[in-house]
Amino acid sequence: MALILVVDNEQAVRMTLAMLLKGQGHQVLEAAEGRAAIETLRDEPVSLIITDLKMAEVSGLDVLREAKALRPEAGVILLTGHGTIESAVQAMRLGAFDYVTKPFESSELLHRVQNALKHHHLLSEVRLLRQQIREHRGFGTLVGRSPQIQRVTEMISRVAVTDTTILIEGESGTGKELVARAIHDESPRADRPFVPINCSALPETLLESELFGHVKGSFTGATATKKGLFEEADGGTLFLDEIGDTAPSTQIKLLRVLQEREIRRVGSNAPIKINVRVLAATHRTLEELVREGRFREDLFYRLNVVAIPLPPLRDRRGDIPLLAAHFLEVAAKRLGKPVPTLSPEAMDHLLEYPWPGNIRELENAIERAVLLAPQAILFPGDLPPSLRRIPASGEPTTGPSRPMRLEEVERAHILKTLDELNWNQARAAEVLGIGRNTLWRKLKEYGLQPPDRRIDDP
Repeated sequence: MALILVVDNEQAVRMTLAMLLKGQGHQVLEAAEGRAAIETLRDEPVSLIITDLKMAEVSGLDVLREAKALRPEAGVILLTGHGTIESAVQAMRLGAFDYVTKPFESSELLHRVQNALKHHHLLSEVRLLRQQIREHRGFGTLVGRSPQIQRVTEMISRVAVTDTTILIEGESGTGKELVARAIHDESPRADRPFVPINCSALPETLLESELFGHVKGSFTGATATKKGLFEEADGGTLFLDEIGDTAPSTQIKLLRVLQEREIRRVGSNAPIKINVRVLAATHRTLEELVREGRFREDLFYRLNVVAIPLPPLRDRRGDIPLLAAHFLEVAAKRLGKPVPTLSPEAMDHLLEYPWPGNIRELENAIERAVLLAPQAILFPGDLPPSLRRIPASGEPTTGPSRPMRLEEVERAHILKTLDELNWNQARAAEVLGIGRNTLWRKLKEYGLQPPDRRIDDP
Protein backbone atom coordinates (compact mmCIF):
# COMPACT_ATOMS: atom_id res chain seq x y z
CA MET A 1 0.00 0.00 0.00
CA ALA A 2 1.28 3.46 -0.95
CA LEU A 3 0.23 7.08 -0.52
CA ILE A 4 -0.47 8.49 -4.00
CA LEU A 5 -1.28 12.08 -4.97
CA VAL A 6 -3.57 12.57 -8.00
CA VAL A 7 -3.49 16.03 -9.64
CA ASP A 8 -5.96 16.95 -12.39
CA ASN A 9 -8.34 19.86 -12.96
CA GLU A 10 -11.01 17.46 -14.27
CA GLN A 11 -12.98 15.95 -11.40
CA ALA A 12 -14.03 12.93 -13.48
CA VAL A 13 -10.38 12.02 -14.12
CA ARG A 14 -9.52 12.37 -10.43
CA MET A 15 -12.47 10.20 -9.42
CA THR A 16 -11.58 7.51 -11.96
CA LEU A 17 -7.96 7.39 -10.85
CA ALA A 18 -8.86 7.38 -7.16
CA MET A 19 -11.26 4.49 -7.67
CA LEU A 20 -8.65 2.44 -9.58
CA LEU A 21 -5.90 3.07 -7.06
CA LYS A 22 -8.04 2.48 -3.98
CA GLY A 23 -9.12 -0.78 -5.56
CA GLN A 24 -5.45 -1.82 -5.42
CA GLY A 25 -5.27 -0.98 -1.70
CA HIS A 26 -3.54 2.40 -2.04
CA GLN A 27 -4.33 5.61 -0.17
CA VAL A 28 -5.19 8.50 -2.49
CA LEU A 29 -4.93 12.27 -2.03
CA GLU A 30 -6.48 14.59 -4.63
CA ALA A 31 -5.61 18.09 -5.84
CA ALA A 32 -7.60 20.04 -8.43
CA GLU A 33 -4.69 22.28 -9.45
CA GLY A 34 -0.90 22.53 -9.21
CA ARG A 35 -0.63 24.99 -6.35
CA ALA A 36 -2.72 22.77 -4.05
CA ALA A 37 -0.63 19.78 -5.12
CA ILE A 38 2.59 21.52 -4.09
CA GLU A 39 1.13 22.38 -0.67
CA THR A 40 0.17 18.72 -0.23
CA LEU A 41 3.70 17.66 -1.12
CA ARG A 42 5.07 19.87 1.65
CA ASP A 43 2.91 18.12 4.26
CA GLU A 44 2.40 14.53 3.09
CA PRO A 45 5.05 11.80 2.52
CA VAL A 46 3.67 10.67 -0.83
CA SER A 47 5.34 7.83 -2.72
CA LEU A 48 3.93 8.68 -6.16
CA ILE A 49 2.42 11.69 -7.92
CA ILE A 50 0.13 11.28 -10.94
CA THR A 51 -0.37 14.71 -12.49
CA ASP A 52 -1.88 16.20 -15.61
CA LEU A 53 0.72 17.97 -17.72
CA LYS A 54 -1.43 20.89 -18.92
CA MET A 55 -2.98 22.88 -16.09
CA ALA A 56 -3.65 26.60 -15.69
CA GLU A 57 -1.15 28.76 -13.75
CA VAL A 58 0.86 25.95 -12.12
CA SER A 59 1.55 23.22 -14.70
CA GLY A 60 2.46 19.57 -14.32
CA LEU A 61 6.08 20.53 -15.01
CA ASP A 62 5.97 22.92 -12.05
CA VAL A 63 4.58 20.11 -9.89
CA LEU A 64 7.38 17.84 -11.17
CA ARG A 65 10.10 20.35 -10.25
CA GLU A 66 8.69 20.86 -6.76
CA ALA A 67 8.29 17.11 -6.28
CA LYS A 68 11.97 16.55 -7.13
CA ALA A 69 12.92 19.18 -4.53
CA LEU A 70 10.47 18.23 -1.76
CA ARG A 71 10.12 14.44 -2.28
CA PRO A 72 13.12 13.41 -4.41
CA GLU A 73 12.44 9.68 -4.01
CA ALA A 74 8.78 9.94 -5.05
CA GLY A 75 7.97 8.94 -8.63
CA VAL A 76 6.05 11.21 -10.99
CA ILE A 77 3.74 9.94 -13.76
CA LEU A 78 2.44 12.57 -16.19
CA LEU A 79 -0.96 12.42 -17.87
CA THR A 80 -0.82 13.94 -21.34
CA GLY A 81 -2.82 14.32 -24.52
CA HIS A 82 -1.38 13.29 -27.87
CA GLY A 83 -0.54 16.93 -28.63
CA THR A 84 1.78 17.24 -25.63
CA ILE A 85 3.72 13.97 -25.83
CA GLU A 86 6.91 15.84 -26.79
CA SER A 87 6.60 17.92 -23.62
CA ALA A 88 6.08 14.76 -21.58
CA VAL A 89 9.25 13.22 -23.00
CA GLN A 90 11.10 16.41 -22.09
CA ALA A 91 9.66 16.15 -18.58
CA MET A 92 11.08 12.62 -18.25
CA ARG A 93 14.51 14.09 -18.89
CA LEU A 94 13.84 16.38 -15.94
CA GLY A 95 13.15 13.43 -13.66
CA ALA A 96 9.61 12.17 -14.35
CA PHE A 97 9.34 8.39 -14.05
CA ASP A 98 6.82 7.84 -16.87
CA TYR A 99 3.91 9.33 -18.81
CA VAL A 100 0.50 8.01 -19.90
CA THR A 101 -1.58 9.42 -22.76
CA LYS A 102 -5.25 10.21 -22.37
CA PRO A 103 -7.56 8.37 -22.71
CA PHE A 104 -5.72 5.54 -20.92
CA GLU A 105 -6.41 1.88 -20.35
CA SER A 106 -6.87 1.01 -16.68
CA SER A 107 -4.55 -2.01 -16.92
CA GLU A 108 -1.82 0.06 -18.58
CA LEU A 109 -2.00 2.78 -15.93
CA LEU A 110 -1.92 0.31 -13.03
CA HIS A 111 1.07 -1.45 -14.59
CA ARG A 112 3.00 1.82 -14.75
CA VAL A 113 1.97 2.71 -11.22
CA GLN A 114 3.31 -0.65 -10.02
CA ASN A 115 6.64 -0.05 -11.77
CA ALA A 116 6.92 3.46 -10.33
CA LEU A 117 6.25 2.20 -6.80
CA LYS A 118 8.87 -0.55 -7.20
CA HIS A 119 11.37 2.13 -8.24
CA HIS A 120 10.40 4.25 -5.22
CA HIS A 121 10.90 1.24 -2.94
CA LEU A 122 14.38 0.60 -4.38
CA LEU A 123 15.38 4.26 -3.95
CA SER A 124 14.18 4.18 -0.35
CA GLU A 125 16.20 1.03 0.35
CA VAL A 126 19.33 2.53 -1.19
CA ARG A 127 18.95 5.73 0.87
CA LEU A 128 18.45 3.68 4.04
CA LEU A 129 21.59 1.68 3.26
CA ARG A 130 23.56 4.88 2.69
CA GLN A 131 22.28 6.21 6.00
CA GLN A 132 23.42 3.05 7.80
CA ILE A 133 26.86 3.26 6.17
CA ARG A 134 27.17 6.93 7.09
CA GLU A 135 26.24 6.24 10.71
CA HIS A 136 28.71 3.38 10.87
CA ARG A 137 31.81 4.97 9.41
CA GLY A 138 31.13 8.36 7.87
CA PHE A 139 30.83 9.14 4.16
CA GLY A 140 32.48 6.16 2.50
CA THR A 141 36.18 6.39 3.20
CA LEU A 142 35.90 9.93 4.56
CA VAL A 143 36.97 8.50 7.90
CA GLY A 144 37.60 10.55 11.02
CA ARG A 145 36.28 12.01 14.24
CA SER A 146 38.34 15.20 14.40
CA PRO A 147 36.46 18.52 14.57
CA GLN A 148 37.89 19.46 11.16
CA ILE A 149 36.51 16.38 9.39
CA GLN A 150 33.20 16.61 11.25
CA ARG A 151 32.78 20.12 9.84
CA VAL A 152 33.40 18.73 6.36
CA THR A 153 30.77 15.98 6.76
CA GLU A 154 28.26 18.52 8.08
CA MET A 155 28.83 20.69 5.00
CA ILE A 156 28.42 17.67 2.72
CA SER A 157 25.05 16.91 4.33
CA ARG A 158 23.88 20.48 3.79
CA VAL A 159 24.98 20.96 0.19
CA ALA A 160 24.31 17.47 -1.18
CA VAL A 161 20.54 17.93 -1.49
CA THR A 162 20.99 21.13 -3.54
CA ASP A 163 22.25 21.65 -7.09
CA THR A 164 24.72 24.33 -6.02
CA THR A 165 28.17 24.44 -7.59
CA ILE A 166 30.80 23.52 -4.97
CA LEU A 167 34.52 24.32 -4.82
CA ILE A 168 36.57 21.78 -2.82
CA GLU A 169 39.93 23.12 -1.66
CA GLY A 170 42.87 21.22 -0.21
CA GLU A 171 46.40 19.97 -0.69
CA SER A 172 47.09 17.01 -2.99
CA GLY A 173 46.03 13.76 -1.40
CA THR A 174 43.55 15.22 1.12
CA GLY A 175 40.57 13.40 -0.39
CA LYS A 176 38.95 15.99 -2.64
CA GLU A 177 37.48 13.39 -4.99
CA LEU A 178 36.13 11.41 -2.01
CA VAL A 179 34.25 14.51 -0.90
CA ALA A 180 32.93 15.08 -4.41
CA ARG A 181 31.70 11.46 -4.60
CA ALA A 182 30.09 11.79 -1.17
CA ILE A 183 28.20 14.89 -2.31
CA HIS A 184 27.03 13.07 -5.44
CA ASP A 185 26.05 9.89 -3.56
CA GLU A 186 23.94 11.86 -1.09
CA SER A 187 22.25 13.96 -3.78
CA PRO A 188 19.07 13.38 -5.80
CA ARG A 189 21.42 12.68 -8.74
CA ALA A 190 22.92 9.61 -7.04
CA ASP A 191 21.44 7.16 -9.56
CA ARG A 192 22.94 9.11 -12.48
CA PRO A 193 26.64 9.21 -13.56
CA PHE A 194 29.47 10.65 -11.50
CA VAL A 195 32.15 11.64 -14.03
CA PRO A 196 35.56 12.83 -12.77
CA ILE A 197 38.35 14.40 -14.82
CA ASN A 198 41.75 15.74 -13.76
CA CYS A 199 42.13 19.01 -15.64
CA SER A 200 45.91 19.08 -15.11
CA ALA A 201 46.44 15.67 -16.73
CA LEU A 202 45.66 16.74 -20.32
CA PRO A 203 46.95 19.49 -22.62
CA GLU A 204 44.52 22.29 -23.48
CA THR A 205 43.34 20.92 -26.86
CA LEU A 206 42.69 17.42 -25.56
CA LEU A 207 40.99 18.73 -22.41
CA GLU A 208 38.47 20.75 -24.43
CA SER A 209 37.68 17.73 -26.59
CA GLU A 210 37.28 15.53 -23.51
CA LEU A 211 34.98 18.03 -21.79
CA PHE A 212 32.83 19.21 -24.69
CA GLY A 213 33.24 16.46 -27.31
CA HIS A 214 34.06 17.03 -30.97
CA VAL A 215 32.61 16.51 -34.43
CA LYS A 216 34.18 14.37 -37.11
CA GLY A 217 36.95 16.20 -38.96
CA SER A 218 37.20 19.06 -36.46
CA PHE A 219 40.94 18.41 -36.00
CA THR A 220 43.60 15.93 -37.05
CA GLY A 221 42.69 12.55 -35.62
CA ALA A 222 38.99 13.35 -35.15
CA THR A 223 37.84 10.41 -37.26
CA ALA A 224 34.39 10.24 -35.66
CA THR A 225 32.01 12.46 -33.72
CA LYS A 226 32.46 11.98 -29.99
CA LYS A 227 30.45 12.95 -26.93
CA GLY A 228 32.23 14.96 -24.25
CA LEU A 229 32.18 14.35 -20.52
CA PHE A 230 29.51 17.02 -19.98
CA GLU A 231 27.18 14.94 -22.14
CA GLU A 232 28.28 11.70 -20.47
CA ALA A 233 27.41 13.22 -17.09
CA ASP A 234 23.98 14.46 -18.21
CA GLY A 235 21.56 14.19 -15.30
CA GLY A 236 24.46 13.52 -12.91
CA THR A 237 27.61 15.19 -11.62
CA LEU A 238 30.82 16.30 -13.35
CA PHE A 239 33.87 16.63 -11.07
CA LEU A 240 36.55 18.99 -12.40
CA ASP A 241 39.67 18.20 -10.39
CA GLU A 242 42.56 20.70 -10.39
CA ILE A 243 40.43 23.39 -12.04
CA GLY A 244 43.18 25.92 -11.30
CA ASP A 245 45.40 24.32 -13.96
CA THR A 246 43.03 25.05 -16.87
CA ALA A 247 44.03 27.38 -19.70
CA PRO A 248 42.28 30.77 -20.20
CA SER A 249 40.44 29.53 -23.32
CA THR A 250 39.04 26.56 -21.41
CA GLN A 251 38.05 28.83 -18.52
CA ILE A 252 35.97 30.97 -20.89
CA LYS A 253 34.12 27.91 -22.19
CA LEU A 254 33.51 26.56 -18.68
CA LEU A 255 32.08 29.93 -17.65
CA ARG A 256 29.70 29.83 -20.63
CA VAL A 257 28.55 26.34 -19.69
CA LEU A 258 27.82 27.37 -16.10
CA GLN A 259 25.91 30.45 -17.28
CA GLU A 260 23.94 28.97 -20.18
CA ARG A 261 23.73 25.27 -19.24
CA GLU A 262 24.70 24.26 -22.75
CA ILE A 263 27.85 23.13 -24.54
CA ARG A 264 29.19 23.19 -28.06
CA ARG A 265 31.33 20.36 -29.37
CA VAL A 266 34.73 21.28 -30.78
CA GLY A 267 34.19 22.09 -34.46
CA SER A 268 30.45 22.75 -34.10
CA ASN A 269 28.31 25.82 -33.43
CA ALA A 270 25.21 23.81 -32.52
CA PRO A 271 24.36 24.22 -28.81
CA ILE A 272 23.52 21.11 -26.76
CA LYS A 273 21.51 21.58 -23.58
CA ILE A 274 22.92 19.75 -20.56
CA ASN A 275 21.66 19.06 -17.05
CA VAL A 276 24.82 18.59 -15.01
CA ARG A 277 25.88 19.56 -11.52
CA VAL A 278 29.48 20.81 -11.48
CA LEU A 279 31.83 20.16 -8.57
CA ALA A 280 35.35 21.57 -8.82
CA ALA A 281 38.51 21.07 -6.79
CA THR A 282 41.91 22.67 -6.52
CA HIS A 283 45.08 22.37 -4.48
CA ARG A 284 45.89 25.98 -5.42
CA THR A 285 44.51 29.18 -3.93
CA LEU A 286 42.26 30.42 -6.72
CA GLU A 287 42.03 33.91 -5.23
CA GLU A 288 45.80 34.27 -5.61
CA LEU A 289 45.59 33.01 -9.21
CA VAL A 290 42.88 35.62 -9.86
CA ARG A 291 45.14 38.37 -8.45
CA GLU A 292 47.98 37.11 -10.65
CA GLY A 293 45.73 37.18 -13.73
CA ARG A 294 45.98 33.41 -14.24
CA PHE A 295 42.36 32.58 -13.42
CA ARG A 296 39.20 34.39 -14.48
CA GLU A 297 37.53 36.30 -11.65
CA ASP A 298 34.01 35.72 -13.05
CA LEU A 299 34.61 31.95 -13.25
CA PHE A 300 36.00 31.95 -9.71
CA TYR A 301 32.79 33.51 -8.38
CA ARG A 302 30.69 31.02 -10.38
CA LEU A 303 32.60 28.10 -8.86
CA ASN A 304 32.97 29.49 -5.37
CA VAL A 305 29.27 29.53 -4.46
CA VAL A 306 30.09 27.22 -1.55
CA ALA A 307 33.70 26.32 -0.65
CA ILE A 308 34.62 23.21 1.33
CA PRO A 309 38.22 23.43 2.66
CA LEU A 310 39.86 20.08 3.45
CA PRO A 311 42.46 20.01 6.25
CA PRO A 312 45.86 18.41 5.59
CA LEU A 313 46.52 15.20 7.49
CA ARG A 314 49.15 16.86 9.70
CA ASP A 315 46.37 19.07 11.11
CA ARG A 316 44.14 16.13 12.03
CA ARG A 317 46.62 13.64 13.49
CA GLY A 318 43.97 12.26 15.82
CA ASP A 319 42.33 10.66 12.75
CA ILE A 320 45.48 8.76 11.73
CA PRO A 321 44.73 5.62 13.84
CA LEU A 322 41.21 5.41 12.35
CA LEU A 323 42.49 5.96 8.82
CA ALA A 324 45.29 3.44 9.30
CA ALA A 325 42.83 0.81 10.58
CA HIS A 326 40.55 1.44 7.62
CA PHE A 327 43.38 1.19 5.08
CA LEU A 328 44.65 -2.01 6.74
CA GLU A 329 41.25 -3.61 6.14
CA VAL A 330 41.05 -2.36 2.56
CA ALA A 331 44.60 -3.47 1.65
CA ALA A 332 44.23 -6.89 3.30
CA LYS A 333 40.98 -7.55 1.44
CA ARG A 334 42.44 -6.44 -1.90
CA LEU A 335 45.58 -8.56 -1.40
CA GLY A 336 43.72 -11.57 0.00
CA LYS A 337 45.61 -11.53 3.32
CA PRO A 338 44.52 -11.52 6.98
CA VAL A 339 44.12 -8.03 8.42
CA PRO A 340 47.34 -7.20 10.32
CA THR A 341 47.72 -4.86 13.29
CA LEU A 342 50.15 -2.02 13.89
CA SER A 343 52.64 -2.22 16.73
CA PRO A 344 52.73 0.79 19.10
CA GLU A 345 56.13 1.73 17.67
CA ALA A 346 54.79 1.67 14.09
CA MET A 347 51.81 3.77 15.13
CA ASP A 348 54.19 6.29 16.73
CA HIS A 349 55.96 6.58 13.39
CA LEU A 350 52.66 7.24 11.63
CA LEU A 351 51.65 9.87 14.18
CA GLU A 352 55.00 11.69 14.07
CA TYR A 353 55.46 11.76 10.30
CA PRO A 354 54.30 15.06 8.65
CA TRP A 355 52.56 13.34 5.66
CA PRO A 356 53.31 15.79 2.84
CA GLY A 357 51.32 13.47 0.55
CA ASN A 358 48.40 13.45 3.02
CA ILE A 359 45.83 10.62 3.05
CA ARG A 360 46.92 9.23 -0.31
CA GLU A 361 50.49 8.80 0.97
CA LEU A 362 49.22 7.10 4.15
CA GLU A 363 47.12 4.69 2.11
CA ASN A 364 50.09 3.81 -0.13
CA ALA A 365 52.36 3.32 2.91
CA ILE A 366 49.85 0.97 4.58
CA GLU A 367 49.29 -1.06 1.40
CA ARG A 368 53.05 -1.48 0.91
CA ALA A 369 53.46 -2.64 4.50
CA VAL A 370 50.59 -5.15 4.22
CA LEU A 371 52.01 -6.48 0.96
CA LEU A 372 55.60 -6.97 2.17
CA ALA A 373 55.27 -7.75 5.90
CA PRO A 374 55.85 -11.46 6.70
CA GLN A 375 53.95 -11.37 9.99
CA ALA A 376 50.54 -10.33 11.38
CA ILE A 377 51.96 -7.37 13.34
CA LEU A 378 53.49 -4.45 11.48
CA PHE A 379 56.65 -2.95 12.99
CA PRO A 380 58.50 0.26 12.03
CA GLY A 381 60.78 -1.74 9.75
CA ASP A 382 57.74 -2.79 7.68
CA LEU A 383 56.87 0.82 6.90
CA PRO A 384 58.39 2.57 3.85
CA PRO A 385 61.91 3.87 4.49
CA SER A 386 60.72 7.32 3.44
CA LEU A 387 58.77 7.58 6.70
CA ARG A 388 62.06 7.88 8.62
CA ARG A 389 63.34 11.42 8.95
CA ILE A 390 66.48 11.45 6.80
CA PRO A 391 67.96 14.78 5.68
CA ALA A 392 68.50 15.56 2.01
CA SER A 393 72.16 14.47 2.25
CA GLY A 394 71.01 10.92 2.97
CA GLU A 395 73.20 10.73 6.09
CA PRO A 396 71.58 10.06 9.50
CA THR A 397 71.95 12.86 11.99
CA THR A 398 73.62 12.42 15.36
CA GLY A 399 72.95 14.30 18.57
CA PRO A 400 70.21 16.84 19.17
CA SER A 401 69.01 18.90 16.24
CA ARG A 402 66.30 21.42 15.55
CA PRO A 403 62.94 20.10 14.28
CA MET A 404 62.86 19.96 10.48
CA ARG A 405 60.59 22.37 8.67
CA LEU A 406 57.82 20.85 6.53
CA GLU A 407 59.49 21.81 3.26
CA GLU A 408 62.74 20.16 4.43
CA VAL A 409 60.90 16.95 5.23
CA GLU A 410 59.11 17.04 1.89
CA ARG A 411 62.34 17.70 -0.02
CA ALA A 412 64.13 14.86 1.78
CA HIS A 413 61.17 12.53 1.24
CA ILE A 414 61.01 13.24 -2.51
CA LEU A 415 64.79 12.87 -2.94
CA LYS A 416 64.88 9.60 -1.00
CA THR A 417 62.02 8.15 -3.04
CA LEU A 418 63.60 9.16 -6.36
CA ASP A 419 66.98 7.69 -5.35
CA GLU A 420 65.31 4.40 -4.39
CA LEU A 421 63.51 4.27 -7.74
CA ASN A 422 66.52 5.21 -9.91
CA TRP A 423 64.95 8.60 -10.64
CA ASN A 424 61.99 7.03 -12.44
CA GLN A 425 59.73 10.08 -12.09
CA ALA A 426 56.54 8.35 -13.22
CA ARG A 427 56.96 5.59 -10.62
CA ALA A 428 58.03 8.11 -7.95
CA ALA A 429 54.90 10.19 -8.52
CA GLU A 430 52.80 7.05 -8.13
CA VAL A 431 54.55 6.03 -4.88
CA LEU A 432 54.31 9.57 -3.48
CA GLY A 433 50.63 9.72 -4.39
CA ILE A 434 50.94 12.92 -6.46
CA GLY A 435 50.60 13.81 -10.14
CA ARG A 436 53.56 13.77 -12.51
CA ASN A 437 53.21 17.53 -13.10
CA THR A 438 53.13 18.14 -9.34
CA LEU A 439 56.36 16.14 -8.89
CA TRP A 440 58.02 18.08 -11.70
CA ARG A 441 57.06 21.40 -10.06
CA LYS A 442 58.44 20.18 -6.71
CA LEU A 443 61.76 19.23 -8.35
CA LYS A 444 62.02 22.72 -9.83
CA GLU A 445 61.02 24.35 -6.54
CA TYR A 446 63.57 22.43 -4.45
CA GLY A 447 66.31 22.44 -7.08
CA LEU A 448 66.48 18.63 -7.19
CA GLN A 449 67.95 16.92 -10.22
CA PRO A 450 69.62 13.61 -11.02
CA PRO A 451 73.41 13.47 -11.50
CA ASP A 452 74.59 15.06 -14.76
CA ARG A 453 71.05 15.88 -15.80
CA ARG A 454 68.89 18.98 -15.90
CA ILE A 455 65.18 18.79 -15.01
CA ASP A 456 63.15 19.75 -18.03
CA ASP A 457 59.49 19.35 -18.86
CA PRO A 458 57.82 16.17 -17.55
